[in-house]
Amino acid sequence: MDDPEERFTVLYDRHYRNVLGYALLRAEQSIAEDLVSETFLVAWRRLDELPDPPLPWLLGVTRNLLRNQRVRRLRGDELIARLGRASTFVEGDVAERVETRQEALAVLACLREQDIEAVVLASWYGLTPAQAAQAVGCSPRTYNVRLHRARRRLADVLGRKHSFLSIQGHIQEQT
Repeated sequence: MDDPEERFTVLYDRHYRNVLGYALLRAEQSIAEDLVSETFLVAWRRLDELPDPPLPWLLGVTRNLLRNQRVRRLRGDELIARLGRASTFVEGDVAERVETRQEALAVLACLREQDIEAVVLASWYGLTPAQAAQAVGCSPRTYNVRLHRARRRLADVLGRKHSFLSIQGHIQEQT
């Protein structure tokens, strides 16, 4: 078979069920289906490099994708948990602390994980750009760019939230 589309179709038809079954043993159906789609996307891109037989390779790709997805989810869960514990107030009304904390978490939830990490390392942990860059595994220059962009996105989110609250307050005053 010289036609890549035909080769891929045969590959897909022969191995789809096996790859899906493997993924279903490790993830719920919607996630498993996404993993299988990604696996065959990788197979399409590397069609000329596939070993013979391809099934072990396909299962290995699925396994790696599943592991990467779990790692991302765990990092996100850990970050959210750390953010929830990070802010403690010493004085003031408890209700104000809860409201302020909830607002901060809501605003941070609007940002990408990479943006949250950049802001948290600089603002809450007080790391220098060199230290934060070391923590995330990039150069200080790259970290500074990430931090600048994250702060800009954070300001945009805060600006939108402030505009919404101002409009909401104005509407309530009129009624």
